[in-house]
Amino acid sequence: MKNQTIDPLAAEDIRDQIDKVLRGLGNPEPPLDLVDVRELLKLDLQFYSTSNTGWLRESLSKIRVGAKQLAMRPTLILDVIRKARLKALWLPDRKRILIDEELPRLKQRHAEGHEITHSITPHHRPFLFGDDRETLRTSCHEKLESEANYGSGQLLFLRERFAGEARDLQRNMATVQDLAKTFGNTITMTLWRFVEEAHTGEPIFGVISPHPQRLRDDFDPRTPCRYFIESPAFRDRFGTVTEVAVFEAIQGYASWARGGSLGEDDVVFVDRDGERHRFHMETFFNGYEALTLGTHLGPARSQIFVERDSLRRMSAWPARTGRGM
Repeated sequence: MKNQTIDPLAAEDIRDQIDKVLRGLGNPEPPLDLVDVRELLKLDLQFYSTSNTGWLRESLSKIRVGAKQLAMRPTLILDVIRKARLKALWLPDRKRILIDEELPRLKQRHAEGHEITHSITPHHRPFLFGDDRETLRTSCHEKLESEANYGSGQLLFLRERFAGEARDLQRNMATVQDLAKTFGNTITMTLWRFVEEAHTGEPIFGVISPHPQRLRDDFDPRTPCRYFIESPAFRDRFGTVTEVAVFEAIQGYASWARGGSLGEDDVVFVDRDGERHRFHMETFFNGYEALTLGTHLGPARSQIFVERDSLRRMSAWPARTGRGM
């Protein structure tokens, strides 16, 4: 799945709200303390467990969220949490964020940032208060969730602070890992921001995928990547490169290691005009998913281009350098 482009007006609205929060906090240094954010916005945070539902049932019995059926059936939210496998949610009437206590700590941080964005974004409020006709539309739901993810990144990476620091550093996975520590966020989330916002004018990409050599039985080779993250420049110039071709390139150099670096290599891809370009790719496995960063090196006029079959004719076989061996 490729990263979605946020509507420019919605993105501007979200950035304005995040700027207000950060100004209210005195433009803090990283990592952002979300306790301070909750105190500023007068939000409540509580954790729940889907296996121990006593407190959650008692809490939900007091909630009214516009939709009458919720008042009649207080366990409705609990049912939704279980069926949709939700890890966090925002309850507008009580200004309360609920987060699954089983979520890893750094992922709880992203989930909280996501729900905070819901709480402060004006055009989200009508949907969150129970407009059933709209919230039942899948396209609307996906739009709101993408915007909340975007806002979480804007908040947790302190808006322009992250992009400014990232641009002055080398474009590699070591930099992504260092920035993750500095801003207190997951490497996955940091990779996303590094590609999507820190280097908007450069053709770079990121991939979040299963371990390329340790695939599960239900792996679908037609959709091998959980996310294929493109910088705006990469999307404009290399948007015909498929996630299938990129994943096959990763498999070409990745080792069987169970953690840490899986290797790196130079690969040739073709742009929209049929010109061949070299990209350096490196992959890191965090124990749960493989994270790959691809950076543009320049034209590949001197390298041999091998055309794939017609379904993948806009990509090329990896140009092996042996660094992933």
